[in-house]
Amino acid sequence: MAENSQIHWSETLYDAKAAELVLYGRALGLGHGEAEDVLQETFVALTQMAGAPAKPEHYCVRSFRNRALNYRRTLWRRLTREWESLRWFEKSTDETPAERAAMGCLAELPVEQREVIVLKIWHGCTFEEIGGLLEVSPNTAAGRYRYGLQKIKVKLEGVVYERTECDGAAIAFLATAPGGSRT
Repeated sequence: MAENSQIHWSETLYDAKAAELVLYGRALGLGHGEAEDVLQETFVALTQMAGAPAKPEHYCVRSFRNRALNYRRTLWRRLTREWESLRWFEKSTDETPAERAAMGCLAELPVEQREVIVLKIWHGCTFEEIGGLLEVSPNTAAGRYRYGLQKIKVKLEGVVYERTECDGAAIAFLATAPGGSRT
């Protein structure tokens, strides 16, 4: 019976966090395949635990992060990562130019800022949780988030977003350059 509950909590956690953790691995500088490998290692270890930890999602993210950081440390993996950085996000056929621009800006951020943005937006972590995970103060986490978003905003200046009347989805348009007086 205990084994069934063990499988249940880890399967539920996997269903809830797998895609987010792969993205987080990408934010930490892993290639897509590397992030999937670390995800598998993380969940193998979780299924071998005697019971669910007090905060399963937090424990899972922290465990994934530790494994990802250990994974990145070798020279060969570092070289592979540099080549992989050209394809940080998986390409999608329905991806808009604005989405590509935003993903490119995110990929160009320093790892510390990119990591906090991914944890805040895709994982829904609070700055206190992020600070605990990264072993920094919540104010430092909030600052990294704010500075990262500020850099993205500056790079995306000139992009205007409007909503469609049909489904409310955002559409990006490049703004025209401000007109100057002609003399």
